[in-house]
Amino acid sequence: MAQSDAVRTVRQYSAEPVAGGDMDKLLDIAGDYRRVKNYVYERYGGIGSLDKLYPGYTIQNEMTACGLRAELGLPSVYYYQAVFDALGDVKGQWTRIKTAVRKAAAANQNLTEEDRHYLRFLLKVNNAFEAVLNGKEPAGLPEAVQTQCDTLAESADAHRVHGYLRRQVRKRQVRLHTERADGFGVTERAYRYGEHGIYLATKQNRKRVFLPLTDSRQYAGRLYVKLFPEESRVEIGAAVRVRVKAHSDYTNRVGIALGMRTLLTTHEGRQYGTEFGELHAAYAEWLRERTAGSSRKDNTGRKKYNAQKRRKEERLHSYINQQLNLFLKNEKPETVCMVKLPPPKAGGVNRKINYAVSVWQRGYIRKRLLQKCREQSVEVVEVLGRGVGTECSRCGGTGSVKDGMYRCDSCGYETDEKVNSAANALKRANAGLIIR
Repeated sequence: MAQSDAVRTVRQYSAEPVAGGDMDKLLDIAGDYRRVKNYVYERYGGIGSLDKLYPGYTIQNEMTACGLRAELGLPSVYYYQAVFDALGDVKGQWTRIKTAVRKAAAANQNLTEEDRHYLRFLLKVNNAFEAVLNGKEPAGLPEAVQTQCDTLAESADAHRVHGYLRRQVRKRQVRLHTERADGFGVTERAYRYGEHGIYLATKQNRKRVFLPLTDSRQYAGRLYVKLFPEESRVEIGAAVRVRVKAHSDYTNRVGIALGMRTLLTTHEGRQYGTEFGELHAAYAEWLRERTAGSSRKDNTGRKKYNAQKRRKEERLHSYINQQLNLFLKNEKPETVCMVKLPPPKAGGVNRKINYAVSVWQRGYIRKRLLQKCREQSVEVVEVLGRGVGTECSRCGGTGSVKDGMYRCDSCGYETDEKVNSAANALKRANAGLIIR
């Protein structure tokens, strides 16, 4: 298997409280960073600017000439990074819109196959897509592309397809805007490492803020500085490339089930993270006791609470990562099959249990599992989850769960509920019931 690179985010933390004056300087940059992003969203987020998005040089030149940077007094190292961040968000929204329209068209029985073929062409060719959304006929394309466009349009009901595309886009497009001013991106020109910390450029010429860090690692490329003014601290995220490892002995296909008591259970009954439930329950109870009825802000008690919360969460995350590493090392999977986790549910009768569920680290667990599998060349397959806990993995019948045990009403099969769910995940993956 050929090796490639994966990208993951590593974080650095300020080693001591950030002085009030220094935090104000960084917050000032973050506020201007937000203003620049909202300016780009407003000016270039609509269909009228689609022809400027790719490759984006026109927008960069217009942002240089508009005078906003001089008005804000924002260094170019921050100004243009905010512009590029915002353009990335705009392009991301258009990608999501096109994907959603493509799916909607595939399910629309009123469209002919010729209509869908022409629509897929419009979604693929940016100039044609932009022309139709702006009420024009696709024209001026490269000769071969124009010929293909004309041929597809003749075989389809072009008028209906154009109207359908405009309606679907209007239905999904939202006006981008952000109120967050708690961080900003920095390029290498805006920072340098030294003296067991990092120097960040400010809006004052030749004046930098120095932040002592908890480690001496140094990274190149783009960083993201996230501010926590209530806690007087800063967190720095760096995207690093990790060499993807290929293992010739990773040949197994493993079904797994994630849980709140035991972190992970395989279809063969092996468990990883058996202490997770106890650790998580203690963390959830600690949070519940300290947040119940609390409305304190910007005071010493709140800072102490946030610092304790961060340390407890980091310990929990450390345990999760250690157990996921052990799972991959022991199971040697080529493919991991798991149920697509549903969003957490609100409400219910037991507030204490619901609180524990609401702070379950499901998002973090899934993110770390996907990242670790990617770095080890392990495929992750997510399957449909409806009825996975009550369906019998042996005969396919329906059963019930009581006290953590599953029993099938049809064949009498009994096993741990997580083992049954993990086996069903593997079974559904083998049957092709995969969420793509």
